[in-house]
Amino acid sequence: MIEAMRRIALYGLGLLLASVLALTYATTSRAKAGGPLRHTCSVTDRAFIDTAKTNMAAVELWGQQYVDGEAAAGEVAAESARAAKIVGATAPTDPSLSQTRKLLVAMFTEYRKAMAQHAKNRDARDHIFHAYALANFARDVLATAEPALASRGCGVAPLL
Repeated sequence: MIEAMRRIALYGLGLLLASVLALTYATTSRAKAGGPLRHTCSVTDRAFIDTAKTNMAAVELWGQQYVDGEAAAGEVAAESARAAKIVGATAPTDPSLSQTRKLLVAMFTEYRKAMAQHAKNRDARDHIFHAYALANFARDVLATAEPALASRGCGVAPLL
């Protein structure tokens, strides 16, 4: 049963990622027409990186505690909601970090929804698929921007 669910999850994730990649290609093609992307590394950019890193680690820790039976799904959902709120309150000036902030807030929100559904013994697969797709999309944005941001003093490697 679990193996079949994993297989279904992987197929669904593959379809979702293909859709995200197609959307990414379409949006980046239009963005290139406007000129080169100018990166910054302001104080608020650094604050975003630190805040995102801390909250991603916290949610990951709560998720691991859930897997180990040390936390309830509702607790993980609450931590994900806090992370979305905290990361959402940041204000990076760099365009890639600003886009990543939006993606991370959406990812934490989807993860919260998944854990809330799971706490109610409901199907959480769609929310998990969305959370993973958003995380992968955020990673792609950061990986593309990493060299330019690092050259300005904003290392995003901890977020990758």
